[in-house]
Amino acid sequence: MPETASTTRAPAALLPSLAPLLHEWLPRQRWFAGKGRRVTGFTLEAATELLPLDGTGPGLLHLLVRVEQPGRPAGTPADCYQLLLGVRSQLPPRLGPALIGRIRQGPLAGRAVYEGLRDPRLAGLLYERLRTPGRIGPLRFHRTAELPASLAPRVLDAEQSNSSLVFGDTYILKIFRRVSPGANPDLELPLALARAGCARVPAPVAWFESGASTLGVLQPFLRDSRDGWRLALDALTEGREFTTEAHALGRATAEVHLALANALPTERLHRTRAAHLAEAMEQRLHAAAQAVPGLLPYVPGLRAVFAAAGETVGAGLLQRVHGDLHLGQTLRAADGGWAVIDFEGEPAKPLDERCRPQPAVRDVAGMLRSFDYAARTHRPWNAEWAARCRAAYCAGYAEASGADPRSDPALLRAYETDKAVYEVVYEARHRPDWLPVPMAAIHRLAGAE
Repeated sequence: MPETASTTRAPAALLPSLAPLLHEWLPRQRWFAGKGRRVTGFTLEAATELLPLDGTGPGLLHLLVRVEQPGRPAGTPADCYQLLLGVRSQLPPRLGPALIGRIRQGPLAGRAVYEGLRDPRLAGLLYERLRTPGRIGPLRFHRTAELPASLAPRVLDAEQSNSSLVFGDTYILKIFRRVSPGANPDLELPLALARAGCARVPAPVAWFESGASTLGVLQPFLRDSRDGWRLALDALTEGREFTTEAHALGRATAEVHLALANALPTERLHRTRAAHLAEAMEQRLHAAAQAVPGLLPYVPGLRAVFAAAGETVGAGLLQRVHGDLHLGQTLRAADGGWAVIDFEGEPAKPLDERCRPQPAVRDVAGMLRSFDYAARTHRPWNAEWAARCRAAYCAGYAEASGADPRSDPALLRAYETDKAVYEVVYEARHRPDWLPVPMAAIHRLAGAE
């Protein structure tokens, strides 16, 4: 791929002309992390014309933009977002819903700017760039396999913190919207698992980056699979057990953990580190109780849970983990086999924190909470269904790993509690009707029943 200048226009003139449109458009996007805080300015990190903006057809402008907002912790950089903007003189009616606005001044004055991923021609161009390794401006494109040409693109609307495109029901491209320096674990870990021969995770076939930052990853699209969350809800609706599926999912989780432990460095979980983990959990609890006063009566019991975890010693291991494991991060094929996806971790957390080795029971705890959530969506609440799924999942994990996660109850309970505390804050802020779900877990875990 020939190298070109990062843009044919002066960045100093480009960003001010786009800023009025971005001020309105960015905060409305599902993947924008700074909702509720005022946008005070923008800084352009890079601008690349993936398709020239001077032609008669559409142009494709790739931007890395820092968004200034008040309330950022001292010494931390503003969030950087990846934008792919289409530019046309006239926007066809079919692309009307993708319109961001029309530029009034500057080098693109009079042109319509829109979400480029919604334009099949521009989305197809991005795929063609991935087919051809090389560099264009600051962007570098890589692949591990030959890719077929001319696969029709479509946007998936289910993503929250990122954007995804499916090409011909063959590949899925995840585009990271909030970008941090360093390899994204959603590329790093699946690559390591592929090298280790773990078939539970779709292996990346191409990706692109800028500097040290991962911008997007292309993987096989498991088109005949269904996600675990939907399967669990279907089982509840139909009055079916889900223990066979949960047991197999436990085995799949253990296989992924074993492969990660073999492929990447591990550490021993010494008492000092356990104490630090427990202290961090207690700090999150304190902040959560300030935000959601309904937690206050449970604080003494929850602190005791974390204190017990801080005394953990023995054969514990710290390793790379999924970091945000739940039923929605799993896919079950028609033959019953499970796959694990989306290794990015919790996007709200700093990248270096998401990349630290952690106890594997953190993932297990996330899945146990997910069974509880599924059961709570059903009326009446089927607590016994959730308990049976949790037991089957742990049993499957133990069979595959040789270590039952329930054999270290203090650490498992602490991570489940920490997850429930996080859920309380999230639901209180975003989905108050769902707040009883994590509060029921808080009641149980604090020893109030």
